[in-house]
Amino acid sequence: MSAAAPALKTASAPAVMTGARLLVSSLERMGVEVVFGYPGGAIMPIYDALTGSSLKHILVRHEQAAAFAADAYARLSGKVGVCMATSGPGATNLITGIANAMMDSAPMVCITGNVPQGVMGTDAFQEIDILGVTLPIVKHSILVRDAAEIPAAIEQAFHIAASGRPGPVLVDLPKDVQFAETVAPFGFNIPNETTEADPNAIAEAERFIRAAQRPLIYIGGGVKIGRATEALRAFAETTGIPAVATLNALGTVPTDAPGFLGMLGMHGARAANEAVQASDLLIVMGARFDDRATGKLAEFAPHARVVHFDVDASEIGKLRETHVAVGGEIRPAIESLTARMAAAPLAIDPWVIRCASAAERHAARYDAPGDGVYAPALLKQLSEMAGDRFVAACDVGQHQMWTAQHCRFARPEAHITSGGLGAMGFGLPAGLGAQMADPEAVVVTIAGDGGFMMNVQELATLRRYGVPLKIVLLDNSSLGLVRQWQELFFEENYSEIDLSDNPDFVKVAEAFGVEAFRIDRRDQVEAGLARLLAAEGACLAHVVIDPKENVWPLVPPGKSNAEMMEGA
Repeated sequence: MSAAAPALKTASAPAVMTGARLLVSSLERMGVEVVFGYPGGAIMPIYDALTGSSLKHILVRHEQAAAFAADAYARLSGKVGVCMATSGPGATNLITGIANAMMDSAPMVCITGNVPQGVMGTDAFQEIDILGVTLPIVKHSILVRDAAEIPAAIEQAFHIAASGRPGPVLVDLPKDVQFAETVAPFGFNIPNETTEADPNAIAEAERFIRAAQRPLIYIGGGVKIGRATEALRAFAETTGIPAVATLNALGTVPTDAPGFLGMLGMHGARAANEAVQASDLLIVMGARFDDRATGKLAEFAPHARVVHFDVDASEIGKLRETHVAVGGEIRPAIESLTARMAAAPLAIDPWVIRCASAAERHAARYDAPGDGVYAPALLKQLSEMAGDRFVAACDVGQHQMWTAQHCRFARPEAHITSGGLGAMGFGLPAGLGAQMADPEAVVVTIAGDGGFMMNVQELATLRRYGVPLKIVLLDNSSLGLVRQWQELFFEENYSEIDLSDNPDFVKVAEAFGVEAFRIDRRDQVEAGLARLLAAEGACLAHVVIDPKENVWPLVPPGKSNAEMMEGA
């Protein structure tokens, strides 16, 4: 499940350099090309050292956006994302983005400046114990106290961020360390931490699979992270076993692939949830039994035994009894299992037919009545028109679930979303980071009116750097998902969800120098999407949708996935 290890560039350090220049040289040596950040007093020496370097620094308009953009850059590129900020409020503004990367296992190195060591602990101006504040939401953190330690600290940070189960690493640099001059050799002894699955466990997994009558592949985000997408697809094709995916695993198996039943969980496909509940064996690939996927855990897949593949041993058996545990790197483990399964076909035709029939019976319909824009149909059409280069950088809310349910994804990297944390405001900076990672991709930020306003300032960043991000803003003049829950579970007490005083989003975008237009009727959708996708630069489509439209199906909180609610 580890991310791609950075390739070190050969470089020789000057005999003497400041800690700030040593930091920049270390990033260059790690192969870093893009850094997202915002300067300030305690990190000013590093910004001074950026001048003349090979690093492309993207000046965002809020530090939170730097972290979100670095996260998305990492997810699409497979490299370690890098962001930086000053001490105090600059560092604390990174926190939500750091937590997001931790929850979704995105490899990221966050560099913060800090006050000089001589005044640490004195409540100095813009001083904050950022290591202490972020301790629960980082994979590792490093306070560099000597400039000579910077190269090793950076190499260690990148290695930890990318290896095993990836995550964010914080590197904190006091200002005096940045100014200090030093002679520092490059070099860090990177430990070999690759772990291989136990062959006996793989043989046992094969035995369980061959004994099952209703096996099901339960795909998690760890497959993508572990560079095991092709291995997983080969396993599914070889065995013919139906598959479901978590939110962060969509695209691992192409949306329209035979045997793929869709997303499971709270807003999952009925066919997927029914298959899980009826299965007698779950083959769990890099998933963690998240509560949004399982519903009421005690009643999740009640007839199924579990074969669990994961590089993170702490996840195996944490929430669900595991009958066969296959630890270690997931790609070679899947490949080994596939080789064994190829020896003889499985006799599961009745189960395969049953799952296919359920998928056909419960397929989504797009013939909603009326002349208004039907968001699920628009999103489906958007992904089809964009083709295999489509990448959705999604914000959080109803539109996030509609995107997961109805968009076509040809690869897992095409779906970038805040899954574990559910952070509103993610979409626009994530789209920025994704487009920087792959300039040839058709990156579309899909946002709601609530989340869009949380980082709307990044329209200025798009304009400054000529980033051709496309934006679909679904505007229902409310906090839609909260409104839906208030309707269903709080006796229609609509408390503080009214956003009917939103600004004119077309004028807002145009004020930032971004092309924009409005879609408010169904007969405008096709031409509007064509205009959006054909735009040379950044472009925003402001799409007005019905404020009363809900996301269906829905598993009520605390209920089993078998108890799905459907709309009227």
